Amino acid sequence: MRRVIFLVAVLGAAIAAAQVIKDFGRERLNTSPRHADWVEIKPDLKAFVVYPERKDKAPVVLVISEIFGLTDWVRSMCDQLAENGVIAIAPDLHHGQKSEDLDAARKATSGLKKEAVQADLDATAEYALAKIPAANGTLAVCGFCWGGGWAFSYANENPKLKAAYSFYGTAPDAAADVQNIACPVYGFYGENDARVDATIPKAEELMKAAGKKYEPVIYKGAGHGFMREGEMPSGTDANKKAREDAWVRWKALLKEL
Repeated sequence: MRRVIFLVAVLGAAIAAAQVIKDFGRERLNTSPRHADWVEIKPDLKAFVVYPERKDKAPVVLVISEIFGLTDWVRSMCDQLAENGVIAIAPDLHHGQKSEDLDAARKATSGLKKEAVQADLDATAEYALAKIPAANGTLAVCGFCWGGGWAFSYANENPKLKAAYSFYGTAPDAAADVQNIACPVYGFYGENDARVDATIPKAEELMKAAGKKYEPVIYKGAGHGFMREGEMPSGTDANKKAREDAWVRWKALLKEL
């Protein structure tokens, strides 16, 4: 009986933790003074957009979500980007399909076809450049986790990008995956993330050989997902510091757009 009670308690705690991750960021969205909206990119694709409070036109940053999909936290990151002067647009790559839990979200994201993701990102990028009147024609991309890997690879597919910001996403391991990159790629990585960090040296080698700019930074003591984890009340000191330091760097880079 004690074992059953223990397992139920563990399961309950896991479900509660998953719900916190899924809903985290909602308070920021509900209290933000900035204008946010859902827009239709094409009949089967919508995107979340947040606008900065500024009198002139702004650059656009295309936001690619974590493996958990377009959660409240990812949308809150769009608001944080807008707070720093850019228009943020995040496509719903799951096309409205809601996952009942984080594991289901992982499976749904892992099941997305590369060609479909590419098409959705292209459509969102074109929308941002052609159909947002407040945009100034400058486009960058960022991504987190699964989206971080996509941000790096998408830089190889879209020559219109002015910058790519890859947060703890795996880096390319083939020359063909970097040869068309026309913008600088900035990497943000946690020290305690060997799976991802192991891909950095090869990417550095490939980018250098191709004459491309790649600047990875590894934050001491931080783990995978430190941009989200460092913002949560339960985040470790290392993840919180990594997030703060990453934002200092990112804000400076955003001003260069």
